Amino acid sequence: MSERTQRAAEGFREILAAEIQKLKDPRLGFVTVTGVKVTADLRKAWVFYTVLGDERERKGTAAALRSARSHLRAALGHQVRMKFTPELEFEEDPGAIGGERIEEILRQIREQDEAGGVEGAAGGPGDAPESEREEEAS
Repeated sequence: MSERTQRAAEGFREILAAEIQKLKDPRLGFVTVTGVKVTADLRKAWVFYTVLGDERERKGTAAALRSARSHLRAALGHQVRMKFTPELEFEEDPGAIGGERIEEILRQIREQDEAGGVEGAAGGPGDAPESEREEEAS
């Protein structure tokens, strides 16, 4: 991405994040705009976001953003000086979705560990019985 498109994408992200917070749609959850990717000609922008909540809240937020697309595009057009205002596409940030899955797996591991340990789990150096640590020191 060129320096021009990076600057434009960051500017779009800031403007859209502020405008999304102003929306009054009850379907809209707690949204964070994580990034914007634009085409080289700046005619199309993909807005990546995360939203807190369950699947129902995430779907509601996606629908709210789709219905607010023209309003957000107009707000963006009023704040930037460009020949063309980009078409907006909203996508839930795939990195955040992967992070949530990792958090869920870690939570399950902690629960298993607390409930009686995970068989074959490797412990840290301080987890060895004292007699084994003395043998290693020799």
